[in-house]
Amino acid sequence: MSNLEQVYDLWPELLWIKDEELRDKTAETWRLALERSVLKSEDLHRIPFTLLCGPDLKVSFMDHKRAVVHIARESGMKMNEFFKSELPVNMDVLIAGAILADVGKLLEYELDENGNSFQGKYGKLLRHPFSGVSLAESCGVPPEVCHIIAAHAGEGDMVKRTTEAYVVHHADFMTFLPFKNRS
Repeated sequence: MSNLEQVYDLWPELLWIKDEELRDKTAETWRLALERSVLKSEDLHRIPFTLLCGPDLKVSFMDHKRAVVHIARESGMKMNEFFKSELPVNMDVLIAGAILADVGKLLEYELDENGNSFQGKYGKLLRHPFSGVSLAESCGVPPEVCHIIAAHAGEGDMVKRTTEAYVVHHADFMTFLPFKNRS
């Protein structure tokens, strides 16, 4: 299976992006991240989606990421249905941004001798929103999508988020904070 086939295997949601050029650039960003990462696509189905919720977290990186994409898409569709032209959501930008939000974690994470993930030196110096934007820009991803990558985490609290960035941010945090805050 080629690297690009692996990306589409990880992300069937790429087909929701109607703009073929944006879909290709989004897929290429994931291909590049996998090429540069110590992680393989199969690791993403095994490692926990965050290192902040303890070693017993059983929700995988891909389970969380795909949930975020699905929640963001459904939210964007409902916003378009109810708010129409008052608050239009660009669904292609929203979906691409949700798919790419954590692509930088592939450079942030390393694996120990037992295959457990941890934040490596690179990740301690450059968190995933920064490395994600760098990967995406190198693949020609447009600024509207790079903004979502940059603004989806706490770093985004310092900028004015677009509507699409708000949706992805909240989809991400509503599926992260309950895990972080559970006892």
